[in-house]
Amino acid sequence: MIEDPRFWRSGAISASTVMIAVLVILSSDTLRTIRAGGRNVPEYTVINQRIGYAMDAAANRYRPVLGGEELLFGRRYSAQEAAKLIERGKLVIQTRACLDCHTMFGIGAYYAPDLTKSWLDPIWPSWQAMTQASSREEAMVRFLQNPDRYPIGVRIMPNLRIDRADAEALVAYLKWLSSIETNGFPARFGD
Repeated sequence: MIEDPRFWRSGAISASTVMIAVLVILSSDTLRTIRAGGRNVPEYTVINQRIGYAMDAAANRYRPVLGGEELLFGRRYSAQEAAKLIERGKLVIQTRACLDCHTMFGIGAYYAPDLTKSWLDPIWPSWQAMTQASSREEAMVRFLQNPDRYPIGVRIMPNLRIDRADAEALVAYLKWLSSIETNGFPARFGD
């Protein structure tokens, strides 16, 4: 047995140095992957595009599919405008404590629906009729501003007094969120 403390100290220092280097490399790769414009997260301007969800047979999971132009609220947002709008939408989620009831990416409470792919929810066409809205985004805004007018079961969303600008920002955030590659999460959403 080796009893020289220098041996053990240098072994610990070497192992720690290698592990720190591995951690730095993995963290750098992760940050490149999860930031807007990264491998799995589109730029904020994706809100100007059609976003769908389709089965990728090779990967055996659903993935977001980005299509042609589909303007949000009838206008094209520049990169700076989209970033500002999505940041505001994220702040609405945070300040209204949406994750006290909802989840995003599986994080939050499980009382209300997961919001990760809510933009893609197949229910919105029927909600367009119910809210008498001309588009999905308008139906979402009307619901967010007055959820008590559109009860959908025993769990009714409280009226959080969201104004029009905040509701539009929240819808932009949810549209962008649905474009993120989540490795098939939430499961069975596209079925």
